[in-house]
Amino acid sequence: MELTAGRRILPPRMHQVSIAILALLVLAALFAPIVARYDPAQQSLQQLAPPGGGHWLGTDALGRDIFSRLLYALRTDLILIVPAAALPMLLGTAIGGIAGHFGGVLDTAVRWIADVFQGLPVYVFLIALVAVLGRGVTSLLTAFTALGWIVYARLIRTEVRRVKEANFVAAGYLLGHSWTGVLWRHVLPNANRQTAAYFVFDLGMALQGIAVLSFFNLGVPAGTPELGAMVAEAQIYLRSHAWLAAVPGATIVLLGLCIASLGDYVRARSGGES
Repeated sequence: MELTAGRRILPPRMHQVSIAILALLVLAALFAPIVARYDPAQQSLQQLAPPGGGHWLGTDALGRDIFSRLLYALRTDLILIVPAAALPMLLGTAIGGIAGHFGGVLDTAVRWIADVFQGLPVYVFLIALVAVLGRGVTSLLTAFTALGWIVYARLIRTEVRRVKEANFVAAGYLLGHSWTGVLWRHVLPNANRQTAAYFVFDLGMALQGIAVLSFFNLGVPAGTPELGAMVAEAQIYLRSHAWLAAVPGATIVLLGLCIASLGDYVRARSGGES
């Protein structure tokens, strides 16, 4: 990709396609009440109907329209993955910024905690934590925050330790700014280049985590349309009605690939790659 002064840098064709698909998925979820042909909870006598004119993607074992449930499940997951990635980013940035700026005991503690958690099986620990906290949105967000802030803290801590030695930081103190003002106005804005890219990738990780937890009946409340839960409900029909699991499963894969492609583009831009 060429860097040309005065011209906007466009992503490669693959990124363009991925971003376009991601935008369509987001719009479909946003306007699910308008696009969906049926109530996602509405049951009927047309149980396990194949894809056709009346039901574009067929119906499940309770006669519920798969297309409508897919739209609302997509809506549920997209609503959840944003705070699931944003909360640990905010907490980790705050802790890592303070630790890197002052050093000392807090800096040592953050480094030690990061080293410990790096060796843990994330999904096993996530499932165990949600199992202890109980099913529900609050438990999901608490578990993701408890596990996810460490990576952001480690990233920001390293960058802050580098940036705080710059002349403009010393100039901020000479101008009478407090340590909080220097940290939030001068240090962090120059130390978060990797954070934006990791946040996008973290959206994909949150999507996988929520789908896995819902598959094991530890995610969203029962009855709520969710992609992982739809796969779990369909697993007993894999031989006879494979589309029941294939449709939400393919949606998870497609959404994850689009988010990964967007994260790759953001990383390239933030890193100055061409």
